[in-house]
Amino acid sequence: MSSGAREREKVFVEHCKGANGLDKVVLREVRGTSAEVYLYGGQVTSWKNEYGEELLFVSSKATFKSPKAIRGGIPICFPQFGSHGSLEQHGFARNRFWSIDHDPPPFPTNSGNKAFIDLILKPSEEDSKIWSHRYEFRLRVTLGPGGDLMLTSRIRNTNTDGKSFTFTFAYHTYLFVTDISEVRVEGLETLDYLDNLKGRERFTEQGDAITFESEVDKIYLSTPTKIAILDHERKRTFVLRKDGLPDAVVWNPWDKKAKAISDFGDDEYKHMLCVEAACVEKPITLKPGEEWKGRQELSAVPSSYCSGQLDPCKVLQGG
Repeated sequence: MSSGAREREKVFVEHCKGANGLDKVVLREVRGTSAEVYLYGGQVTSWKNEYGEELLFVSSKATFKSPKAIRGGIPICFPQFGSHGSLEQHGFARNRFWSIDHDPPPFPTNSGNKAFIDLILKPSEEDSKIWSHRYEFRLRVTLGPGGDLMLTSRIRNTNTDGKSFTFTFAYHTYLFVTDISEVRVEGLETLDYLDNLKGRERFTEQGDAITFESEVDKIYLSTPTKIAILDHERKRTFVLRKDGLPDAVVWNPWDKKAKAISDFGDDEYKHMLCVEAACVEKPITLKPGEEWKGRQELSAVPSSYCSGQLDPCKVLQGG
């Protein structure tokens, strides 16, 4: 490989050290977009657009130190979402050290994507004491040429004792928003949801969009493959597309809960919103040798949407 080719290769994928000397991978695309992935937790902690603006929220109080999960970015909840089960809250994948996967199974080829990293998590002796199953969890994080951020998970049952296992899952995505009171989520209206603030009681969403004026912790069921999060102040819309993940979790702790979270700033709830592609209501069961695949894609597009009014750009274009 020529030195010029090596330089170009470096642009896309760089292995380096992050906070507290932890290993991380920086993905970059030619237009200037970037993403950072820590091997600790297999966790995306940064996603920036071509102007260098951060699109994910990470708390200023986040501790990049085992055994605590990193507060922000995109923690991976596996093999359990929430605390309804025998494991620690949101499972253990988000506070384990992942490895670079040097021999991933073939993915559908997309020659346009050069900025990607493959990671793998396998059970340790310690893990097998709390969850007695053998598995391979492969994760590919891709930064598309247009700046889209894609996470693809493949989980395989590698048990040799003939046992199936069951799990729930979520990409616990923390989006950075300018002002939570000026944010609306579209695509979940009229759907049923489980309210975690009311013992997972089931309700039906009312209204034409979700807006925020107090704590929210809901699991929306049988959701569409596309959800839009409109940041009115920033004139930006996040579009979340998902595959293999029927549910969507929406969470903001608001003021009282924020003050009670040790690794979260008192006022930081104003600048974040978790919208998570998930599989919670109906757990996934894998027999030995079976594999499950779940994918989330995030994009950020300019919008001049204003609470129910027509988009002036489209009006000007006669659209």
